[in-house]
Amino acid sequence: MGKLRVYELAREMDLESLEVVDLLQDLDIDVSSHMATIDDETAELVKEIYYEDQGQQSETEKETEDTSADEKSEDTETKERQRQESEDSSSAVRTREKTLPEIAPPVTVKELAETAGIPSNRLIKSLMGLGIMANINYSLEEDTLEEVVEELDLDVTVESGEEEDIEPCSDLKVMTDFEDRDEDYELRPPIVTVMGHVDHGKTTLLDVIRETKVTETEAGGITQHIGAYQVTVEGEKITFIDTPGHEAFTSMRARGAQITDIAILVVAADDGIMPQTVEAINHAQAAEIPMLVAINKIDKPNAQPEQVKQQMTEYGLVPEEWGGKTICVEISALQGENIDELLEMIILQAEIEEIMANPHRPAEGVVIEAELDKGRGPVATVLIKNGTLNVGDNVLAGSVCGRVRAMIDEHGQRIERAGPATPVEILGFSDVPAAGDFLQVLADEQRAREVAAERKEEQLEIRRKADTGVTLEDFYEQVQEGEIQELNLIIKADVQGSLEALRQALKDMSTDEVGINIIHTGVGAITETDVDLASASNAIIIGFNVRPGLNSQQYAEKEKVDIRTYRVIYKTLEDIRDAMEGMLQPELKERVRGHAEIRQIFKVPDIGNVAGVYIRDGIVNRNFQVRVIRDGIVKHEGEISSLKRFEDDVREVKEGYECGVGIANYDDIKEGDILEFYDYKEVKRTL
Repeated sequence: MGKLRVYELAREMDLESLEVVDLLQDLDIDVSSHMATIDDETAELVKEIYYEDQGQQSETEKETEDTSADEKSEDTETKERQRQESEDSSSAVRTREKTLPEIAPPVTVKELAETAGIPSNRLIKSLMGLGIMANINYSLEEDTLEEVVEELDLDVTVESGEEEDIEPCSDLKVMTDFEDRDEDYELRPPIVTVMGHVDHGKTTLLDVIRETKVTETEAGGITQHIGAYQVTVEGEKITFIDTPGHEAFTSMRARGAQITDIAILVVAADDGIMPQTVEAINHAQAAEIPMLVAINKIDKPNAQPEQVKQQMTEYGLVPEEWGGKTICVEISALQGENIDELLEMIILQAEIEEIMANPHRPAEGVVIEAELDKGRGPVATVLIKNGTLNVGDNVLAGSVCGRVRAMIDEHGQRIERAGPATPVEILGFSDVPAAGDFLQVLADEQRAREVAAERKEEQLEIRRKADTGVTLEDFYEQVQEGEIQELNLIIKADVQGSLEALRQALKDMSTDEVGINIIHTGVGAITETDVDLASASNAIIIGFNVRPGLNSQQYAEKEKVDIRTYRVIYKTLEDIRDAMEGMLQPELKERVRGHAEIRQIFKVPDIGNVAGVYIRDGIVNRNFQVRVIRDGIVKHEGEISSLKRFEDDVREVKEGYECGVGIANYDDIKEGDILEFYDYKEVKRTL
């Protein structure tokens, strides 16, 4: 879409630049001077409205001249018409109600204007007021159409179409009319998820299987993204999913468990069951997925595979050799030991499960990863669960739709078709879908767009409700009282899966005293728009595997916006935790500094009683607090009003010396009382 400056548009329309600026501002378009830029669509809209208004003014002037010439005749005809209308008013109203023209959505602005008999520019201005940039060819859906008709009191009736129930985008219900037949089902390759604790050898195991080196390309040796790979073993295909092992990727592992047929739990023989191992077990068991256990690193001297098996029984996983149903294979991914046996067990388990799919139907699948590629646009890695996906298909994934422009397999080769259990990269989405979204093929492209728009609106509404923790009044009171603080964040990541995991992990770090407020997330590089938002909301920008451009960096320095970039997720969480701890009010810890015994009491006029004391231990300082203790019971706590050595005011007296101590607003002291002196030290708090 082209751009032009206001003064260039003014030259085309033969107007002053200021007049065009006024026209744009009337349409709520933010321009400040003749040097401001606008797009071609806005320019055409301004010209359309201006010329239509000019035409109407000319007609109005002509009508005014004619009226002036025939004024007397007009008055007579008007009176006669008013009398007639008065006599038939009730029947006229009934007739009008019966003969209102009906219009069925969707319709264009031009069609509605012609049906209602009003200028199209009036409709366009009304839509502008509703926040919709429109021209005469803009299509109005039912909700928008009803709102415009009601606002402008148009003499038309909107036909109400039958609404199709739209399932939430997380629901895996297919919206097509295709019916599967039993005879169409065929055996398909199993989808296998490799799960387990960080650094237990999951990715190394896959490296051996597919003879690649993924680990070397991952930051910190940790798999940061979810990936899918298909391999052939003795003529049988197996699709593997590698899920990250770090605890922040719990949601990604959960998604992996939901789309898989068989789970391989990798447990290090020298480390045993760890917290993320337990989470992986829970995800697989909740999804009722058969699980194989690969006890890895048996080549290490301190390997204890039997102890691992014992630990497994605590979570309901009893090995076959112990009389249970869980298949256990002792392997060494690094040495390639017993890998063939593990693959044989996978194929055997798949045969037992009889995993079926219908390749003759429109495709269904799950988005397992998505990103915004600078050269290719939105790219999604999709695992086809059922049916066959073809280039050219209209697809819907959550609140994003598109048309499959190209498909690329895991080897980087373009393919035309992707059958069941096939992982494939898809190009052609209108935006970046969310990892975990259910993908389906729809025959009607227009319907796919409508559903995507409806789902996006639903998600926005849900997010508004979810992000509203307190009312504005409550929040203001809590800030004033120092009860709550918030750390505002903007998160940008290279792929949707990492973004989702990081967002959830950071939200989980919120406490009652310090909250994490994520005001914006997105896939792609850090832009100047992000810096603008951060500047306006006092937010920190977190970049995960993305960097700001030179202009964005310079702009951030100018606006004093803090941009933090990371490649490993646990470092991100550590830094944010440190920042949150810095926002905590320090804890005041009492320190006892000394004790003194009252040996004599002096009455001082206009002051009261002053204690003559002997410092038994520690020191006494004029700024300390004092506690009066009698027979082990605290009688008073307060401030020191005076501290003297002989006749001189002093700031501090040490152990072994005598001095006079005055206690503010307290005279009930006796010989033998113990004075305990103390102060407070600020201690940094941690979460």
